[in-house]
Formats: sequence, structure tokens, C-alpha cells
Amino acid sequence: MANTPYDDVFRTLVNDCRSLLIPYVNEMFGENYTGDEEIRFNPNEQFMVQQDGKEEKRVTDTWFTICGRQKKRYHLECQSGEDHTMLIRMFEYDTQIALDGSEVRDDVLEVRFPHSGVLYLRGKETQKNQLTVIVHTPGGKVSYKVPVMRMQKYTLEEIFEKKLYILLPFYIFFFEKSLSAYENDEKARHKLRQEFESIREHLEELCREGTINEYTKCTLMDLSGKVIDHLTKNYDRVKKEVRSVMVGQVLEYEAKTILRRGQREGMERGMAQGMERGMAQGMAQGMERGMAQGAIRGKIQTLVHQISKKWNKNQSVPEIAEALEEDEVRVERIVELLEECGSDNTEEVVTKALEDQLLTK
Repeated sequence: MANTPYDDVFRTLVNDCRSLLIPYVNEMFGENYTGDEEIRFNPNEQFMVQQDGKEEKRVTDTWFTICGRQKKRYHLECQSGEDHTMLIRMFEYDTQIALDGSEVRDDVLEVRFPHSGVLYLRGKETQKNQLTVIVHTPGGKVSYKVPVMRMQKYTLEEIFEKKLYILLPFYIFFFEKSLSAYENDEKARHKLRQEFESIREHLEELCREGTINEYTKCTLMDLSGKVIDHLTKNYDRVKKEVRSVMVGQVLEYEAKTILRRGQREGMERGMAQGMERGMAQGMAQGMERGMAQGAIRGKIQTLVHQISKKWNKNQSVPEIAEALEEDEVRVERIVELLEECGSDNTEEVVTKALEDQLLTK
């Protein structure tokens, strides 16, 4: 089955903004994780053996292990609407995940199924909040529940109260049935805009107080724009009104694009070798810890822009370091370079200088 833009958005959220995952798991499965637990992600690709012996590749939205007092495996899917084949696919995925971690001891095969759940973006709030799988075996009948979360169940206040920020990019689904009316009513569109302005302002406040970081805020807003683009593709006025609120304010960067570009350029130019040799004195340890291998240029570009923006607002080096959760030595070095360059393309020049230091060191 082909992926939808909503699958891609959900997969990006859980993999790139892992801090959003714990409240979501707590809500769906009734857990009480604190957020300090280690999360280990597993490959999303699963290969199903068909009757003719051929393997068919399937891609789960995500499955991972949370290492708390005990290790638990979870499998999550995001579905745009009710689909009678969803439960079949869930069982197929769960079976393959169970086999991946199976053990054979003394002629006994032991498999452990993951805790599985589905997020439905469409559907009625009154519909069932769980699915059921029943397996009849020669040894007896076994069953397990697949909990369901529905977007329509949660008000905006509840989303923020329960820290279910992972749902925010899909909030436009609340208004899907009324998009035609919004398209032809300027006052209604203005109210819709105000609704999304409140989301943006709340996210900015969470970022200022340190509940989420700048990257998470920008990613949530950027991915909200992607969902809005797809859902309102036939409603140009609505798209323009709402998208400008969520995406127009994200001036720093399109988070995922920069990381991907950094990975490509990093691999092409031998960033891995550059990391082994280290960066200029004063930046090596902090920068190496903060960057993923192969994404160095994107990280530098983002960091330089964030520091430049805050420095231009007369924030001190310690304030900038605290706000960005960065090392003061690295922040001070970048500020020095920004002041030394003094050109129209200051950020670009500083980014290039830092990149050259890494490559030639």
C-alpha cells in the first residue's frame, strides 16, 4: 500500500522529535513514562512472505522499544480514515515484529507481540476506541486489543494540556467538512486563522519557556504546513490564510530539508572523515556531539542563523547558549566570527568558514 503524506508527517514526527512520543504513548496505552526513558527505534521495513514464495515489502509508520523499568515494544500507525483492512495490516506487522524478536529454546518458539495502536485522523468521536484481534490456535483462542486514538476526541485545550503536541500538524482535520464554507466566507476564514494563530503563539511560548526546543517548534509548524497544503489543495483561500500563519513565520529554516541537504552534502564531501579529524580548537567536542554524522553543514547553517538572530537582538552569549542548549565556547566563537565578517552575507560567510575549518583540520 502506498504511503500518504500523513504517514510521512507522522513518521517524521516520531523519528525526528522523539520528545513528543512519550506523552502520546502514555495517553494511548495508559502508561506513566516520565520522558527520561531510552527509546530505541527499529527498521520500519517489513518483508511479508507471499504464497508464491516472493517477499513483499511493507513499511510500518514506526515501531520502537521503550526502556523503562522493563522493556516494552510498541507499534504505531497513523490512518487518515476508517479502513476495514487496517486491522489485517496491523496483525501482519505485529506478527513480523514478533518474529523479529523470537527465540527458540528446546524446540519451543517464543514470540512477543508489540503493544500496537492506531491514530485515526478522520471518523466520529463516538466510534470504538479499540480494535480486537482474535487468533484461534490448535491450543486455544488468544486475543489482544489495539487501542485507537481519534483526532476528533481532543480539543485544542486538551492537546496542550496533555502535551499531545504530536497531534498539532493534523489539527486542520477538525475543519475538513467545513472547508467549502470557509472558502466562501471571509469572516469564517478570519476566525479559522485566529485558531491557528493561537497554536503558533502557544508553541512559541512553549519554546521560550524551554518545554520544547526550537527545532521541535519549527518542525511542528513546518509539518503542519505540509498537511494543510494537502488537505486544502482545492481551497486556495483557506490554504493561503492558514498556511501563512503556520509556515510564514518559520523564518529560521525548513527543518527537515536542511537536515537532508546536510546529509547529502556531508556524505559527498567526506564529512565522516572530517568528524574523525575534529573541528577547530574550542568547537570539536561540542559540535561533534551535537551533529549527526553526515549532517554537519546543515547543523552549522542552522546554528549560525539562530545565534545571529539572537545576537542581533542584543542577547548575551550565556543567554543564547542557554536558550539553544549549546556550549558557551561554541556560541562565543560563532559570535566572534559574525562580528569579524561584517558583510551582507555574514551568515553564509561564517558557515563556510566553519565548514572549511572542519574539512581542512
